Amino acid sequence: MEIREATEIDIPKIVLVLKASLGEDQLKLSEEVWKFKHTNNPLGKSIVLVAVKNEKIVGVRALMRWQWQQGSKRFSALRAVDTATHPEHQGKGIFKKLTLKAVDVAKSSNDNFIFNTPNEQSRPGYLKMGWEQVGNIYVGIKPSLSFLKPQKIDQVYNVEKKISQFQLEGLCQTWNKKLESKPGLFTPKSADMLKWRYEDNPLQSYEVVSDIGFYLAAYVKNRGWLKELRIADFLYDENIVKKKNLQEIIDKVVTKFSCHLISFSPNLIQLSGIKGNLGPILTLNVLNLKKEEKEDFLKVYNWNNSLGDLELF
Repeated sequence: MEIREATEIDIPKIVLVLKASLGEDQLKLSEEVWKFKHTNNPLGKSIVLVAVKNEKIVGVRALMRWQWQQGSKRFSALRAVDTATHPEHQGKGIFKKLTLKAVDVAKSSNDNFIFNTPNEQSRPGYLKMGWEQVGNIYVGIKPSLSFLKPQKIDQVYNVEKKISQFQLEGLCQTWNKKLESKPGLFTPKSADMLKWRYEDNPLQSYEVVSDIGFYLAAYVKNRGWLKELRIADFLYDENIVKKKNLQEIIDKVVTKFSCHLISFSPNLIQLSGIKGNLGPILTLNVLNLKKEEKEDFLKVYNWNNSLGDLELF
């Protein structure tokens, strides 16, 4: 069996392996989706490896490019995302071989670390391959009373931007500069990244609302009869958008979808509510970091992430 880096020509066969292994019940699988995640990412093309046997692709492993920043220093990171082994070849250690090879490629490329939020079933495997557990992600939960008021519910997501890409880029720079002054890691934002991540995303539609001084991306998560408005990202200029304005902007979206709960990143958004380590467990594979950086990044309270920075897509 050969393990090699994938090419554009391999994409149709990669998609077939993903469909055979995972099905399409939980995730849209197509060449369009694959290219969106791994080719069109403004941060760069993913590291993608395939396992080939008898000239047939039987396994795939992808690490998607991402960035984190602490102070003024940026770190080249990778998200451990898509992986699959064809059902006819499962149980042969292909996932482990692909993943360890991908780690070697990333390390030799001078990338700093790999991160992900594996589920209960896959986490032990990652830990055995060198990943370390950071902790449960910090999340805020706030109840909403808008659902008590009778209203017509609009279930259609819209992108409503009243600012130009140039103005949005200025907002991103202001946001990034603010977070530079705080201790801990954050994902630096740009207008191109926000468009790719939230406006052009074929996997998950988002309600995007943007005007002078702010950019909000959110979606509804159904939890039985409860509807949660998940704020994936909310960038705002504190000189323009005050704390009261934050709640007013969010309330308009809550009312539109008649949501019961609001979830948000309490490190980035100043809202009241229940706050704690309520999210999935974050894990880290350190590739090229200084000792003190590794020690910092293995403490979950040093991550100033938005919910969208860490959610699976």
